[in-house]
Amino acid sequence: MQFSNNQNINIMAHNLNFNNRTGKYSFFSVKEKAWHNLGQIVQEYPTSEEAIKFAGLDYEVEKSPLFTKGAGIIENNNLIEMIDSELEVPNYFANIRTDNKYSLRRSGKRLPDRTKP
Repeated sequence: MQFSNNQNINIMAHNLNFNNRTGKYSFFSVKEKAWHNLGQIVQEYPTSEEAIKFAGLDYEVEKSPLFTKGAGIIENNNLIEMIDSELEVPNYFANIRTDNKYSLRRSGKRLPDRTKP
């Protein structure tokens, strides 16, 4: 990025997930801040279970049917009516985080269901 005084500054994106429900980034570090100053700082090295919670990764995933919007025109007694509807996409699913309803991935009938251990 170049600013008006001709200084070149490199800006790196942190690409951390921000959870609107908790108001936190999905990141933690031990004893010191990370370069981006985001996430939680803990004083002791956590267990695996604690690390998952500190990092905001303690959510479940649900398999949900995939829908698309449909639009149509119906003509009744010389009146034209526009309608919107939801159409289920057969054999395709969205894998949804239960904490924020974010879609992680779409899967079809040939792809394995990765929501089960």
